Amino acid sequence: MVSGPEVSAWRPPVAGVVEVFHAHFTEHAYPMHVHDAWTLLIVDDGAVRYDLDRHEHGTPHDTVSLLPPHVPHNGSPATPRGFRKRVLYLDMTQLGAGYIGAAVDRPDLVDPVLRSRVGRLHTSLASRGDELEAESRLALISERLRGHLAPGAAARRREDDGRSVADRLRELLDARLVQGVTLQEAAAEVHAHPAHLVRAFSAAFGITPHQYLTSRRVDRARGLLLEGQQPGEVAVATGFYDQSHLTRHFKRVVGIAPGRYARNGPASSGRKARATVS
Repeated sequence: MVSGPEVSAWRPPVAGVVEVFHAHFTEHAYPMHVHDAWTLLIVDDGAVRYDLDRHEHGTPHDTVSLLPPHVPHNGSPATPRGFRKRVLYLDMTQLGAGYIGAAVDRPDLVDPVLRSRVGRLHTSLASRGDELEAESRLALISERLRGHLAPGAAARRREDDGRSVADRLRELLDARLVQGVTLQEAAAEVHAHPAHLVRAFSAAFGITPHQYLTSRRVDRARGLLLEGQQPGEVAVATGFYDQSHLTRHFKRVVGIAPGRYARNGPASSGRKARATVS
């Protein structure tokens, strides 16, 4: 018995991403069609066969397919079990119209690093509250795509000094710890390209901007929990989207849920409890 299609689609609150689309098809074949956005496609199981500009292409392992806007293409299963795919539709702020010709000539990019980054971006986009992480990952992906389509262009671009850019971004993250900041806002404040901003910060401090912001928030949450505040209140006070968002990152950093952390000892021994889990 052939299983029916499985489809999940949503628009995340991340600038540059028009739509996220996950699907498992066993029989469905797309007719020729076009999109207004760039189609960034990875296949997790099976394979897709498609025609773009009257030339046949496929999606073997480690391939990332980038289909340009306004160019007709189709798609059908290339294996008996169909295919499971994840797609990002990106607007023209990520890749301008000048890259369309290069993408038509070579839409399938064999790049394991890019493939891994796209997969991790999908994971970030599935969780509310992780928008800065998603924006950072998207900036590096877009930069790498431009490198494939126009080799050497990124290297020729003149950037600010990496260390000063990193320092200014850290100051901005510290100042906006609770309310947060988007990558585009940070880039405008610091006067640097978003991808360069992420790279400079990571090189200077050994941690990505979103990891830094999250760890600062978790550290502040620890103090508030030990003062007796409830996890739901702490989540709001430290800039997390909700209590589940706090719990997910708190457990990742500290190794225990925030509710259990606060119950590890009496309030009078809060300093000791904090020291034992650092």
